[in-house]
Amino acid sequence: MRWTRAALLASTLTVLVTTACGAGPSDRPAVAVEHPHQAGNAPTTAPADTPPPAPEVPKAELQWKDCTAPTFSLLSLGAPPQGLVLECAEYTAQIDIAGNVSGIFKNAVLRARYDRTPKDVAPLVLTSGSDRSSTSTLAGLAAGPASALLAARPVIAVDRRGIGSSVPVSCMTDPQRRVLADQAQFTRGTTDPVDAMATAGREATVACLDFLAPGQGLYDAPHAADDIEQLRKQLQVDHIALLGTGTGANVALNYARKYGPKLGRLILDSPQAVGLDANGRAEQKVKGQEAALTAYAQRCASLNCSLGADPRATVVDLANRAAAGQLPDLSASAFVTTLSGYLGDSRAHGNQQITEFADALTALGKGDRGPITPFVLRATAAIATDGEYVNRCTDNHEPSTPGKAKELETAWATHYPVFGKVAAIDLMACSAWPAATPMALPDKLTLPVLVIGGSADPVTGQDGRPTVTGALGTAGARTATVVWQGWGHPTFAHSGCAQQSLADYLKEGKLPADGTACPA
Repeated sequence: MRWTRAALLASTLTVLVTTACGAGPSDRPAVAVEHPHQAGNAPTTAPADTPPPAPEVPKAELQWKDCTAPTFSLLSLGAPPQGLVLECAEYTAQIDIAGNVSGIFKNAVLRARYDRTPKDVAPLVLTSGSDRSSTSTLAGLAAGPASALLAARPVIAVDRRGIGSSVPVSCMTDPQRRVLADQAQFTRGTTDPVDAMATAGREATVACLDFLAPGQGLYDAPHAADDIEQLRKQLQVDHIALLGTGTGANVALNYARKYGPKLGRLILDSPQAVGLDANGRAEQKVKGQEAALTAYAQRCASLNCSLGADPRATVVDLANRAAAGQLPDLSASAFVTTLSGYLGDSRAHGNQQITEFADALTALGKGDRGPITPFVLRATAAIATDGEYVNRCTDNHEPSTPGKAKELETAWATHYPVFGKVAAIDLMACSAWPAATPMALPDKLTLPVLVIGGSADPVTGQDGRPTVTGALGTAGARTATVVWQGWGHPTFAHSGCAQQSLADYLKEGKLPADGTACPA
């Protein structure tokens, strides 16, 4: 069996969902860019804020049902920590609040707490956007040792339509899915890989647009924000605390633009840069992936792991062998997906996890594919779904062109030796999808906003924060940035220091000192 990014798709916690469309045009204000805060610089002291409205305890509860054991089993997370409670529920939402498409659907959510978590504390609402499911991000946090946040308040994860606990979209045939996911079919053939991916993307686009019609516009970030607003109404609260991680920050920013007065707290963790085209967004992600791999390799070497004295060089060699078809049934794209899936896992990376992954890579290099199999399957199941493809393409404003992708394929293969070439070819996956209107940003927001991130983020890259804080400043919001000097995604799931800043902000609504640095 050849492993591809769509080799096996995990089953998901599902509810009955119907979907449809309708996104109108929007205007994007000019984006200001703040200079990034550098580690070691003296942080500025945050001035006193007028306290924002406090998020409230829900007046109405959803019909929560315990799903701790099945969720941990589904996501291969091992045994749940003592006292952890995961609960699943659903709520009714309009398909399109603008009325362009009529109907309602059931949206699914996951709540995490401990049995000792106070019941009179407002929850934190989490969205991971289209990077991965919000429910798996929350479950990964719950599986790790960072329990302080969940012990203080419950967290409710809301998946985007077609991803995670939402009913999956099924718009492609199996052959189309395989062709789109596995670059090995054309990277070693006579057809130019960029042209071949463009063809695969065009065929997938036609299939999905036909399947979704007239609902193509329902999978964008503004509609995801509407789903969160309808959750707020179901909970019967006036204000919520909202955390957006990765591209989930785009959902959170859309919520702030459309429903700003309903926010009591807003946290953006590792936000994707705003104001960039598809090429710029992809390069920032690749930079973050390479930086995270370097940080992993340094940690691995310090533990005398099985990858040898220079773990990064060993991984580069494995990537080259995968590209040449020399690894057992593992293509270059599947290898890269496995690496980025491990590096971007929301679960904590302790010494045992570092060496376990190193041992799997070492075995792979010797021809033994067994130990790497769980990592491959977990990574592919996280992203290789039709719903993830639809959501990603729907938000893909200013897509790349074949000519530009070919230029980047050559340049990135040199500058970013592990992730670059695959990323350049992947630019074509969504190139045929109707280009989205550039994301509209909040034009007025007085709420203080906490922005956190890492120095080596493998999901969105580490350079997006200045564009986001600049845009928020243009809208009138004051921000404070907390930077973790480590690798992984999202930051709050890996850094106790960043999590403490988040917890303090949630409690009092006051920002930490701007430019706070958290050690790795």
